[in-house]
Amino acid sequence: MTGTGVVVWLTGLPASGKSTLAERVRARLARAAVVLDSDAMRELLEASSYAAEDRERFYRVLARLAAHLAHQGLVVLVAATAQRRAYRALARELAPRFVEVWVRTPAVECARRDVKGLYARAGAGEIALPGIGAPYEPPLQPDVTADGGLDDGAAAAIHALVG
Repeated sequence: MTGTGVVVWLTGLPASGKSTLAERVRARLARAAVVLDSDAMRELLEASSYAAEDRERFYRVLARLAAHLAHQGLVVLVAATAQRRAYRALARELAPRFVEVWVRTPAVECARRDVKGLYARAGAGEIALPGIGAPYEPPLQPDVTADGGLDDGAAAAIHALVG
C-alpha cells in the first residue's frame, strides 16, 4: 500500500532486539521510513522516569507522534517495549494502519546481551523491569513474531506487509 502511512510497533522485552530489527526493516524499504527508538525518544521527550503514570504519558505521546508521521505517508517503525497491551491498543487506534510485531526473545538471552545492566539491576531488586519485577503483556495476535532482532524471515514478513 504505497502512499499510505503505517505504524509498525515492535514490542518485546528490553534488549530483545527491537531496535536491531527496526533498522533492518528500514534498510529494506524503498519508501520513506523512520525509526522511533524508545531510548532516543525518552531522551528527546525528556521522559526520564519509569513511574507508572510517566510510562503511560510517554507511550501516549509516542503513539501520537507515530500516528502523526504515519498520517503523512511514512512507515513509522516504533521500537519500544510498551509492556502493557493498552499502550499498543492506543497506538493501533490512532494509526492509519498498524502492524504489531512481537520480538520474542527469552529473558535469559535479553539479560545476556543487556549492555545497560538493566537485568542485573532488576535481579538485585534495584528496579522493576518488564519481565522481571514488572509485568510484560505479550501481544495476543501479533501480525509478525520475530525470534530476536536478526530474524531475516520476520524482517521479510514486515517488509511484505508495509513495503
